[in-house]
Amino acid sequence: MITEETPPTTGATGLSRHVQRLLNRTRAFDTAHPWVWDATLTLSWTGAALVDASGGWQNTARDPSVPGGLVLLLSLALSLPLYWRRRSPMTALAAMSCAALVSDATGAFLQAAYLQAVPLFHLALTRPPRALLWAFALITPPLVTGAVRFPHETWDQRVVPALWAYALVALLGIVVRSRRDHTAGLVDRARRLEVERDQEVRLAAAAERTRIAREMHDIIGHNLSVITGLADGGRYAAARNPERAAQALDAIGTTSRQALDDLRRLLGVLRDDEHEAVRDPQPNLADLDTLLTGVRKAGLAVGLEVRAEPTPQPLAPGAQLTVYRVIQEALTNTLKHAGPSARATVLLAYAPEELLVEVTDTGTPTTPHPTPHPHRGQGLTGMRERAALYDGLLTCGPLPTGGWHVRLRLPLEGSPS
Repeated sequence: MITEETPPTTGATGLSRHVQRLLNRTRAFDTAHPWVWDATLTLSWTGAALVDASGGWQNTARDPSVPGGLVLLLSLALSLPLYWRRRSPMTALAAMSCAALVSDATGAFLQAAYLQAVPLFHLALTRPPRALLWAFALITPPLVTGAVRFPHETWDQRVVPALWAYALVALLGIVVRSRRDHTAGLVDRARRLEVERDQEVRLAAAAERTRIAREMHDIIGHNLSVITGLADGGRYAAARNPERAAQALDAIGTTSRQALDDLRRLLGVLRDDEHEAVRDPQPNLADLDTLLTGVRKAGLAVGLEVRAEPTPQPLAPGAQLTVYRVIQEALTNTLKHAGPSARATVLLAYAPEELLVEVTDTGTPTTPHPTPHPHRGQGLTGMRERAALYDGLLTCGPLPTGGWHVRLRLPLEGSPS
């Protein structure tokens, strides 16, 4: 079977790009130096008008006896205003229309009168549509005057074709203006989309920084509290029970390594390379035993109670991380503020539509816990932010009998929030 090969278009594409670059450079030069093009166009048409005024105008004149000086003056009046066609197109058209009126009234019928189409085009291109009504009010009187004074032709042969020609020029200006405005709208839309994307990137970066700061606070705060408790216990046990002191040192090493691993994993997302950072699994409810074991080694007696439905609804990984971090932060505050003889209890109670998490301790009333501050992003305020992400509600405060409680209510997956 014979197949027809498609001819390559590389050459045509390259030529098109070259032409486009040339046009862009021309537009840029015209924007920076508009007088160059204005002067060139004006001088070109002025030269053509003067050539016609040297004698060629008599071929179309109705009265060839018009003085040469007047013809020269009218030719200049119909061409020189082109220099201001872009800055003041209505003024240029008014001046040219006056010259055209004299030209048709005297019977010279100079062809330079058709140069009125140039400022008319710029009026359609840059001015409101109502300006075209004024433009045609200026253009029409010379045509009518010539047709009335020199009725060698019928009305439709002198006035109507000229008006149709001017109307087509105005329509061309409107079309070019519409395409230009459409292109400008597309460019503006692209710029707005780019700005919106930049804003989204900045917001995402800010949210990521907040998340990393919150995770670092939880990791560092908790592990340093555990290490401090182990170090204090090891110091007291060193003189009486060297074996217990060695166990405390081993626990400090384990906790430190775990903290370093967590920080290394967390900060890995900040690496600015082409490879995606390796992310280990985030803590979840299955890791609570490991968390409580570390807290117990630090010297805080803590118990865990789980009240579950026969088949409790599962929590999303993000919600499990929230529960884990809230418990971690609450126990860290207990280690810091509840005193050496305090005990803590962690309760997980599953209801049909929500999970209730309570962390209480038996610290003395004279031992204050931290209170949330409206301008802090970590600590208790950070726990509230985590809960809010999953439509949860977190409350905390002192107990009437002494101690402190932290309570989190979190809707289960699939339940109404």
